[in-house]
Amino acid sequence: MTNARNAANPIKRVSVVSTGSVSIHPEHVAATRKPLYWWLFTSRRWTQPLPINVYVIEHRDGLVLFDTGQDRASVTDPDYFPGGITGVMYDRLSRFDIAPEQTLTSQLAAIGYDIGDVHTAVVSHLHQDHIGGLRELTGAQIVVSRREWQSLGQAAPELRGLLRSHIDLPGLRWRHLVPEPLADRTLAPFTTGHDLFDDGSMVLLPTPGHTPGSLSMLVRGSGRAPLLMVGDLTYDVGLLERGHVPGVGEKRQLSATTEMINQFRLANPGLTVLAAHDPSAAPALAGATSGDLAAAHAQL
Repeated sequence: MTNARNAANPIKRVSVVSTGSVSIHPEHVAATRKPLYWWLFTSRRWTQPLPINVYVIEHRDGLVLFDTGQDRASVTDPDYFPGGITGVMYDRLSRFDIAPEQTLTSQLAAIGYDIGDVHTAVVSHLHQDHIGGLRELTGAQIVVSRREWQSLGQAAPELRGLLRSHIDLPGLRWRHLVPEPLADRTLAPFTTGHDLFDDGSMVLLPTPGHTPGSLSMLVRGSGRAPLLMVGDLTYDVGLLERGHVPGVGEKRQLSATTEMINQFRLANPGLTVLAAHDPSAAPALAGATSGDLAAAHAQL
């Protein structure tokens, strides 16, 4: 786009905060030949604590979040998770550590933002560690793909990691997004998506596999290194670059989406891929945005 509105870079700042940490099984990070429920209930190995990242984008039209983190109530409220065998599954899936100062509201305040300033929160998918801040975002528009929302209405959502009582909350303003054809050929191999502010700076892309309706978000601007936030498509960008997929999701779809991301990455030198739980994401973001800060200071 070349109109006056888009002449200046609309992205002012990109940051990351973490609402605690999570440990998962190595088979969760990288798929093996073991069936999911086999390793889920038999694996005794856990990863080192991984971040629960929320990406914070200051756009000239409003503050945007990509994902909302994990709710601290998940470690303080004994009734947060379902009971019975379903509760055992959640207990075996992950171990969380969330300090009192690691709520979404506190983490935003620590980098200079008020929770009430959030204009839009894009949810990559509806698993618990991405929707935890929803109850704090009653003033924001919450964006999720319609395909992902539809999965919430299917049978036994709890067995697929969807806790409806923590998602479908009163007072939230949901927007169920249907990707539309994209005219921007630079986004190939992606052909559908959604331009969040209609200026090309923040484009939502369908990246199914981890869940049927998972979304990623491309953040870009003049003179800015492009960033691609991919949720749980991977837990380790190095594995993604080698074509390895996680152990949770539909493997064939994960592989197809991973191939598309790698095609896009190779066509866009300098692209930084940012996952939700990759320990390398925060330093990668700092490296990618250091040039932006230098340019900003040069203009002062």
